[in-house]
Amino acid sequence: MTYIYSLRDNKHIEAEIILAVGKMPLKKDRWKFDWNKLIKEKNTKTYVLRLKDNPKCIEGILQLRIENDVLIMDVIEIAPHNFGSSNKKFGYVAGCLIAFACRESFKMEGNYKGFLTFTSKTSLIEWYKKEYGATQALGQRMYIDDATGLKLIEKYLK
Repeated sequence: MTYIYSLRDNKHIEAEIILAVGKMPLKKDRWKFDWNKLIKEKNTKTYVLRLKDNPKCIEGILQLRIENDVLIMDVIEIAPHNFGSSNKKFGYVAGCLIAFACRESFKMEGNYKGFLTFTSKTSLIEWYKKEYGATQALGQRMYIDDATGLKLIEKYLK
């Protein structure tokens, strides 16, 4: 079960992460990525985090890809209304999506089972280290190892 945190009500709200289908949020609605284009990319899977009792309200989106037996978090975005610190509606959205990606990495076979890798924006490298225990590998390339991934799964995907 997945829960995100309502900052207005100070309580956990039940959410779900499902494979994305159909129309995706638009850039004109303040989303940074063209998800209708990204969802069509080959060899990727796109997931949405939505409220269990309001499935039309997408709180975050995640795109994963497997390359050379490594699970890669290609793109992650939280909804515009969950961004920033002043008028943010829900917390834990990015944490839930990253923990979900970590859980998916344990389904893989091979030497990188349990590892999640991604390329971070330079400005977010320290945040990924602090918030999610990510390790900087080379340049902007980062990863979350299996032990850290298990902790994130326990914290965000109860």
